[in-house]
Amino acid sequence: MKTKLITREGYNRLRQEHDMLWREERPEVTKKVAWAASLGDRSENADYQYNKKRLREIDRRVRYLRKCLEELTIVDYAPSQEGKVFFGAWVEVESEEGETKRFRIVGYDEIFGRKDYISIDSPMARALLKKEVGDEAIVRTPVGDACWYVNEISYPR
Repeated sequence: MKTKLITREGYNRLRQEHDMLWREERPEVTKKVAWAASLGDRSENADYQYNKKRLREIDRRVRYLRKCLEELTIVDYAPSQEGKVFFGAWVEVESEEGETKRFRIVGYDEIFGRKDYISIDSPMARALLKKEVGDEAIVRTPVGDACWYVNEISYPR
C-alpha cells in the first residue's frame, strides 16, 4: 500500500497534467472521434478506432488523477525538519564500498520519470527516516542488509 503523501511541486505537476488532459487534449480527441464517426463505417475506420482508444486512455488517467488529488496530503517544508531526514529531503548517502547516491524522498506518484527520486515507501527511504548527517542506516533488501552512511541532508525552500 502506498503512502498518500506528496510534495507541493508534485501536487502542482499532477494538477497541471489533469488540467491539460481535461481542458486541452480530451476536447481535441473528442472532435477527432466525432469527425471520424461521421465518415460512416466505424469498424474499418482507423482514425475512429485509434482516437476512441486514446479517449479511453485519457478518461482513465483523468479519473486516476482526480482520485489521487483528492486523497493526497501535501507536505510542505517545515524548519523543524532541518538536520534530519524526513519527507521531501534531498539526501546523499555513501555505502561501505564508497558508492555515493543522491536522491529526494517523495511520494509514490512523483517518482515516475525521475531517476533521482525515491518513494517514501522504499526500503532505503524507510531506513533513512529521522537519521542525521553521519548516521548509519541499515537497508533491508532481498539480497541482504546493506549499510549506508548519511553524508548530506537538504530541503528545497
